[in-house]
Amino acid sequence: MALSSYSQYFLSLLPLLLTFVSFAKGNLSSGSGYDELSSEILAQQQTDEVVRLPGQIPVKFKQYAGYITVNETHGRALFYWFFEATDNPHEKPVLLWLNGGPGCSSIGGETLELGPFFPQKAGTKPLLRLNPYSWNKVANLLFVESPFGVGFSYTNTSTDFAELGDTRTAKDSYTFLVNWFRRFPQFKSHEFYIAGESYAGHYVPQLSEAILDNNKNASKDTFINLKGFMIGNAALDAEADNEGAVDYAWSHAVISDRLYHDIKSKCNFKIQSDGCDAAFSELYAEYDGIDIYSIYTPICVNGSIAQHYISGIDGWHRKLLSYDPCSSTYIETYLNRADVQEALHANVTGIPYPWTRCSKEIKSWNDAAESVLPTIKKLIASGDLRIWIYSGDSDGILPVTSTRYALRKLGLKVIEDWIPWYSDNQQVAGRTTIYEKGLIFVTVRGAGHKVPMLAPKRSLHMVEHFLANKKLQSDSPF
Repeated sequence: MALSSYSQYFLSLLPLLLTFVSFAKGNLSSGSGYDELSSEILAQQQTDEVVRLPGQIPVKFKQYAGYITVNETHGRALFYWFFEATDNPHEKPVLLWLNGGPGCSSIGGETLELGPFFPQKAGTKPLLRLNPYSWNKVANLLFVESPFGVGFSYTNTSTDFAELGDTRTAKDSYTFLVNWFRRFPQFKSHEFYIAGESYAGHYVPQLSEAILDNNKNASKDTFINLKGFMIGNAALDAEADNEGAVDYAWSHAVISDRLYHDIKSKCNFKIQSDGCDAAFSELYAEYDGIDIYSIYTPICVNGSIAQHYISGIDGWHRKLLSYDPCSSTYIETYLNRADVQEALHANVTGIPYPWTRCSKEIKSWNDAAESVLPTIKKLIASGDLRIWIYSGDSDGILPVTSTRYALRKLGLKVIEDWIPWYSDNQQVAGRTTIYEKGLIFVTVRGAGHKVPMLAPKRSLHMVEHFLANKKLQSDSPF
């Protein structure tokens, strides 16, 4: 009799239990999307999964790497490296990171600045140091080597290089994203953001514009859920960038009064001239013995600064392609190992040159906008995007003065001006200025050109607030 009572009680609860199970299953499904993937897509993802890198300690997050074709006819493909978030990747946004140059690898950004793994000197254990401030703590993190000719990305059509420039880079990057989301459709509905530094001040707004323009008539298959972008120490406007570099060098005691006035008299900063170029060469000579990318950081004394010049990028732009061999030797040694390339599914076509942080294969740049401010104005006016522009305040190549001059040219009303923000150690981490229509400018105190590398904790704090659409803490802890 007791058994019968329990049976009746259980049967009365059964509909409720079935409803709960159905709800839970539906919730998990909609959260991850993995159970909806076709066998073909699963096979592609399994092919790209990076099981274990040489010298890597075990991690809980998944990583993928490989190629996405952007032009089948020309045999053009871009290499990517993708890290799922350290927790709840099915809920976190997707963040694409782009380095600048033009011609410098975003994998350099992963291995030097904000990715999970930093290669160390050969013989060090572990060979890959885990970055405690990796941005995949707050987002699913995607790196792509763009344009072709950079890093492991390639084209089988040599004439493609003749049209390489801002326009081709934006078009190929857009095609890459459409095809990447086809390979990883479980992330397609996630919020999508783009971030980058230096010449990515061109790449990021131009790619954002391409996405918004194409989204107007996009099908469900090609729509990209872009929510915003952030750019740091960015090339924005040639006039502002040039003038800001001069004023920064003088105000930070790098150049003399004589040279400062000489440059001011010979340059109008809008039009290139031989006299102005000569004066700028003298300015850059004053940075010998100083790291122009981080003026208070000790320089590498074990090698000279390597330079590669690209025609079509005039004046100060050329200086962007300099890099410090001491910071890239370990990375280049690691990424040129055959076992590492095999683990990353990289260099599958046998590229006849080594991986370098900044490409020596790109000899010319077909089009470089003098200013991306019109593009940024258009993106601000759309009202659809969250836009943050940040600047490490010890960078001499694209200094905070250049960014301030460029933002002034936008003509936006200032809502909150030069408010200090604080990191969790109660120190002033920088300043923020909030403009009308939502544009936010952030300085990062003590950081140079590569903010995530030189101020890793503050940069993670900053990007976490950006993604969450939260203001940086401005209340003084004192």
